[in-house]
Amino acid sequence: MSHHSDFFLDYLFRVRRYAKHTLTAYRNDLEQFESYLSAVFDVSEASDADAAMIRSWLASLSREKVARATFNRKVSCLRSFFNYMENKGVVTRNPMRKIKSLKADERLPVFLEEEKMAALFTEGDFADGFSGLRDLLMLEIFYSTGIRLSELINLRHGDLDPGSGQIRISGKGNKQRIVPLLDKVVLLYQKYSNEKQKLYEAGAGHWLFVTDKGKQLYPMWVQRKVSRYMSMVSTKTRKSPHVIRHSFATHMLNRGADLNAIKELLGHANLSATQVYTHNSIEKIKRVYKQAHPRA
Repeated sequence: MSHHSDFFLDYLFRVRRYAKHTLTAYRNDLEQFESYLSAVFDVSEASDADAAMIRSWLASLSREKVARATFNRKVSCLRSFFNYMENKGVVTRNPMRKIKSLKADERLPVFLEEEKMAALFTEGDFADGFSGLRDLLMLEIFYSTGIRLSELINLRHGDLDPGSGQIRISGKGNKQRIVPLLDKVVLLYQKYSNEKQKLYEAGAGHWLFVTDKGKQLYPMWVQRKVSRYMSMVSTKTRKSPHVIRHSFATHMLNRGADLNAIKELLGHANLSATQVYTHNSIEKIKRVYKQAHPRA
């Protein structure tokens, strides 16, 4: 990688606080772009590319039938990179000015129906003792707060305050938000904490959730757990923490929650990201309308 690319990624990490997976994706994008520049144009620095070179690379991605979301991420990466280069005075003309992303596919969020989510907690086969309490509390916090996977695995004991019934969540860009908790979740947390202390005494560090070996959770571990429990109540192909997040937002909206309140609970930077859930609600309204209207 060129030194300009390294400086850019370091800036995203230290100043902009980008998530680890985003930084990894951007690094791969820049490496791929620089490899293309070197092979096709004999140019080694990404910052030396002009608009024609960028269009050539993007055209090659289109021929390879790269997924639209992946294509748009690569465009976003280059746009951020050249904005950074322009601000640093490395380039005088930003070649990304006239290059646009592809129109994103409209995909409605996948969610579970309320009765399926209720069954997840009442019919889930949770083990006795610490591991079962941990898994149940993990699912309860996913569904009662809409928390992201990355946010959940980084929760510390100090982030949950049983006295006020609130949880502090550190989201994207290290932005923090306070989310209320249901009384039943607070009681479950206290029971879980007691069991955890008996097993690990020193507390297995400060992490709220730990594996059976007392280590901090990692994404694949959580994905497997969530998929296993969701399989007990749902036949949907997608079974992930994000589906529970979508379920939380959709159910809140269906029950009359204000869209701005849901935005704050989810930690979205702007309302447009939250508005996607209105589509699910509209579809529900359409079904009710067709079932209930005498002339339908």
